[in-house]
Amino acid sequence: MLRIKQIRSSIGRNKKKKRTLSALGLKHLNDTVIQPDNPAIRGMLRKVSEIVKVEEIPGG
Repeated sequence: MLRIKQIRSSIGRNKKKKRTLSALGLKHLNDTVIQPDNPAIRGMLRKVSEIVKVEEIPGG
């Protein structure tokens, strides 16, 4: 499992990045979600890597 936290604002980003954040479940700054660790989620995180902070949850 991955803990994903939005650390930068989505203001000024293109629509694709805003939609990717929305698909991850992030709505506003400092919002945190837990998502499964799979290739689809990893691909989305790669697209918005400058906006989010990711940490793995051990044993999740």
